[in-house]
Parts: sequence; structure tokens; C-alpha cells
Amino acid sequence: MTDTENPTPAPAPTSALPTPDPIPFEEMIRGREAEILKLLREQDYLNILTPLQQELVKLQQWVINNKRKLLVIFEGRDAAGKGGTIKRFTEYLSPRICRVVALEKPTDTEKTQWYFQRYIAHLPHGGEIVLFDRSWYNRPGVERVMGFCTPEQVEEFHHQLPCIERMLTESGIHTIKFWFSVERASQEKRFASRETDPLKVWKLSPVDQEALDHWNHYSKARDDMLQRTNFPDTPWTVVRSDSKKLARINSIRYLLRQFDYDHKDESLLTLDPGIIQTVDEEIGRP
Repeated sequence: MTDTENPTPAPAPTSALPTPDPIPFEEMIRGREAEILKLLREQDYLNILTPLQQELVKLQQWVINNKRKLLVIFEGRDAAGKGGTIKRFTEYLSPRICRVVALEKPTDTEKTQWYFQRYIAHLPHGGEIVLFDRSWYNRPGVERVMGFCTPEQVEEFHHQLPCIERMLTESGIHTIKFWFSVERASQEKRFASRETDPLKVWKLSPVDQEALDHWNHYSKARDDMLQRTNFPDTPWTVVRSDSKKLARINSIRYLLRQFDYDHKDESLLTLDPGIIQTVDEEIGRP
């Protein structure tokens, strides 16, 4: 008899392993509710932020194609969220087209120069976007409050500034000025975080540590500066930044609304009036 006539019996099937009962969803997330809620909120934030960053890429191409010159000035109280906002502005832009300027304190040589001289060298050329992380507005702000300049130097600044910013406009530089405003409690919380977080400790400077002691002096200097430098061609836009994420989203929206770049999606650019405010709304705020 051949093998085909008398095949070897197939092995008996093994018994299937029992299927475990599914773990209820409530059991899976128990004890992790706060973590999951945080992740969901972060995803909601990214779902809003990412399309705006895509719009910034469109704006960048428009700037390149049309040789536009764009200057964005970020000013405000210490720990108001300027640096984090700048990071989200530039995250997907070309570093060859979009530059961030964050100057150190003046050198001994720079102290002998015309005050605006070291900033002029960093202004944008055609087809370029420049973001100033603090600017010449150090003079009527931190320098005035901390005694790094004289009252006469502050007045000289205010005498020269209107002409400077008018010449920027006449030379084709589109200047946007953001003032980031934060409540004292938020500033205190952020300073405390910088002291304990090893990833943020580098942000804490001696000037920052004195900021709370000079809160009222900063408020007075802010009011004076905003009133005297809110020019028609280069007005201030106030960004309420107690919520960093809302400040980032709305400042990007505001900037994008200023330009008629190609394939602009207007549906993304509705501003929150509780975040983007006027100088009049900011002046006198404690």
C-alpha cells in the first residue's frame, strides 16, 4: 500500500487558550485621568497651532517672492512668554529667511555708540523676516527701571524714536510690535518654575529676580512707553499671556491677518478679544 493510500493521521488540534475578559476602559485609565486629559488638551492645542504654522510657511514664501521686509518686535514683562511664542513662530520656517535677534547686554564699545546702532545692523533685507526678542525698547523699559541709563538718555530715546520708526516704514520695512502682558501671580509662578526646573533654570537672570520687587515701577514705565510710542504706522498690539498657548495662537493669527499672502485661509484667523488687546486696555493695568 502506498503512502497516499494510507496517509499518516494528522495530529489532534491543541485546545485553544482561553480568551481573557477585556479590561474595562475605566480600569485602563484609572489613576491616569489627569495625564490623559493633559494629552488631549495638548492635542487640541496642536490641532489649532499646526495649521497656523502652515500659514506662516505660506507667508514666508510670499515674503521671498515679493522681496518683502518684515520686522517683528517682541517686548513685555519678564516671563511673559515671548521666547516660547518666538519658538512657535519659527519652528517650521527656514533659518536662512527667518532670523531671531536676541542681543546680549551692550559691550564696552557698544556703550560708546549711538544707542540704535547695534540694532540697525540686524534689520531685515528684502525677502527676510527678523524677530527681535527684545529690542531698542529696552531703554524706556528695563534700562530705565533698573537704573542702567539716565532720565536724559530716556528722553533722548523718545526724541529720536519717531524718526527712526518712520524711516523704517519709508524704507519698506513692515514693523509689528507685540507687548506681552502677564499678571503678577503668573510671573511669580513662572519664576518659581525656573528655579526648580533644570530645563528652565538657564532662563533665570539676576534682572528677572529683581522684576517682582520693581513690579510697580515696571507698570509705570510700561504705561509711559506705550503712550509715547504707539505710532500710527507702528502701533503696539497687546497680547495677554497668562495662558501661554492662547498667547501663541493669537499672536500668530494677528500677524497673519496683516498680509495678503497667497492661498491665505481666513477661516483660521479669528482673534480672541480677551487675548489680543489695545494699548488703551493695557495702560493702567496693575
